[in-house]
Amino acid sequence: MQSVTVIGFDGALGSAITGIIDLFRLAGVTWARINNEEPAPRFTTRLLTMDGQPFRCINGITLLPDGALTDPASEPAENSLVMVPTIGAPIARVLSDNQGLVDWLAQSSQQNDGQVRIASNCTGAFLLAEAGLLDGREATTHWGFSDQFRHRYPKVDLQPEKLVTVNEPVACAGGGMAWWDLGIYLVERYAGAQTARELAKSFVIDAGRTSQAPYSALQARRYHSDSAILRLQEWLDAHFPEPVTLQTLAALSGLTERSLIRRFKAATGDTPTGYLQVLRIESARQYLEQSRLSVDAITQRVGYEDVSSFSRLFRKHTGLAPGAYRSRFGV
Repeated sequence: MQSVTVIGFDGALGSAITGIIDLFRLAGVTWARINNEEPAPRFTTRLLTMDGQPFRCINGITLLPDGALTDPASEPAENSLVMVPTIGAPIARVLSDNQGLVDWLAQSSQQNDGQVRIASNCTGAFLLAEAGLLDGREATTHWGFSDQFRHRYPKVDLQPEKLVTVNEPVACAGGGMAWWDLGIYLVERYAGAQTARELAKSFVIDAGRTSQAPYSALQARRYHSDSAILRLQEWLDAHFPEPVTLQTLAALSGLTERSLIRRFKAATGDTPTGYLQVLRIESARQYLEQSRLSVDAITQRVGYEDVSSFSRLFRKHTGLAPGAYRSRFGV
């Protein structure tokens, strides 16, 4: 199982700590329980502070950590995923009060093996930046603190409009509940798309709407730094209902077809054709959820001609026929 270390400190946002722990601990568990299957946990978690002492969150709740970052017996393993939560208290004060944590972050070795090894939520990015971990990297934080962040850390390529940024081995999530999006992304990276999808479905099952898993999985495929592929994804967002060929995509990207397939797969985890199918299926989901258009009309709108072929593809991606999906999730 993948180990996750969540860092605690006075003035942290409690929900960003307990929420992300719940998310990782229930990956492979809640969905299995819902379906009367044997749970298969995918992550272990530990909550650590610098000194191993209890800490008081901004909401007044005191949390008891599992150990100390400085204790060799508790120190995160080399391949552990380290999570830095939101700063809820005044940022400058928290940075000043946690110089030891900043030094630990700066000195902690981070593997660049294609995996995210350290991640922050919201204003937690200030701690990563203070440690120098974001210099020269793309990052995000709460939009309301973006000017303060830019002024303090001019070497960071701040993208406050983005919900999640990934520049291995570091990832950042924006404000509010963005730890959810980051968590689903990381579950997908470490445990696979199916586990992430099932986890998202189980967490929103009482909402009476479609799960957030398709959205999260689709957005996760944008959290990369290949600008050519990002531009191609933006083009596909606007043109996916049209006939699209690999030759067209290669011409637009300026790559050979072979290089396009290789780089698209490396950046998104999918082929261009597979990604195009996902875009079309997600558009069809929205039509089925929010409109009364016929399945025939939706088939045409998302870029397919044969209703039978579309229905088979839709069932493959969602587990439901279009009509059954609308009955369950539609308005």
